[in-house]
Amino acid sequence: MDRFEWTDGKLKEGEISIKQQSGVKIYDGPEKTSFENGLATLTHSRFIWRSTSNQQYIICLHLSLVLFVEDMSDGRGRSPKIVLHLQLPAANQPKGPVQSSPHTSIRLGFKDGGATDFKRCLSEVLTRKIWEFAPTKQLPNQPRKIHAGIVGIERNLEKQRKETDKNISKAFEDLDKLIGKAKEMVELSKKISTKIKDKQGDISEDETVKFKSYLLSLGIDDPVTHETHGKGLKYHEELAKQLVAVLQQPIEENGGMMALTDVFCRVNRARGIELLSPDDLLDACRQFARLKLPLRLRIFNTGVAVLESISESEDEKVKEAAALLDDKESLSSDELAQHLGISVTLAKARLLAAEEIGKACRDESVEGLRFYPNKFLEIESSR
Repeated sequence: MDRFEWTDGKLKEGEISIKQQSGVKIYDGPEKTSFENGLATLTHSRFIWRSTSNQQYIICLHLSLVLFVEDMSDGRGRSPKIVLHLQLPAANQPKGPVQSSPHTSIRLGFKDGGATDFKRCLSEVLTRKIWEFAPTKQLPNQPRKIHAGIVGIERNLEKQRKETDKNISKAFEDLDKLIGKAKEMVELSKKISTKIKDKQGDISEDETVKFKSYLLSLGIDDPVTHETHGKGLKYHEELAKQLVAVLQQPIEENGGMMALTDVFCRVNRARGIELLSPDDLLDACRQFARLKLPLRLRIFNTGVAVLESISESEDEKVKEAAALLDDKESLSSDELAQHLGISVTLAKARLLAAEEIGKACRDESVEGLRFYPNKFLEIESSR
């Protein structure tokens, strides 16, 4: 009992009431006390007991002092009880009803029942140690708020709505500041790029190459946007040129072809906050042929859209897949993707293209789709 302290019974700022139970009696270890037939309140940080006969007779126990809780079997016909095992009190323990006690536990008797639910809630709070994540503060003495029924609820809702609008406005102000700062960084990177290109100052060749690689890793330093190039055909033409500048080398390193979904992710990652819509990307890709750019948009019969280098012959790629199919005797899309270092979607499209020209046959089973060399052509040619 020497872990308890006097309190006014008011919840602290941020304190959450979890469970209440009437008819609760407190024992100091196995000994009876004068704390009988009270209202027990469990919060996320304290156990509060209030006398029903004297409203000023209120004590509390901080849950950080509770080691664990267990049930107690006290015979038939008696009130159910639970036992709280406690830590030693702190040196600066506030004053309470008992200054010293030889016992390291207290018992709670539940004359009106409810011991099981109360123990379950208490055990859950002790396990989570919520008070460590939601510290409470003592509220200053304030006049008690009087709730005015529906009118009071409407006022509270209106107050919350205004607060939400205020927070949203502030968030958008922060976003505008971020966009402004990003544009400043773009201008700075352009100036640095110009200085490096002109080799102003004492910058060695190796340092120039290294610093340019750092700038390129930051993404597209001057993305084509509607603000800079307007809307319509001019915008899509300039966007197409920038796509070629960004994607030509990665596509060639990727076997001469890249799925449009991968292009969308790669480009938007490089553009930062100036994100590109799928429609704008597709319209820009459709300008490649008209502008005679080194990339082209291709859509397979399966509906898979890809960007490929015009220096790569798709017929050669299909023949390469067919030759690998002859060598391995059978392939799935996954296996071809691993051999060629391309995506599974592109691998499947090439196998289907090989099937269209009679170089492969498919086998669909519960194990999935698998392709084999077309032996029927060999039989026909041997006749």
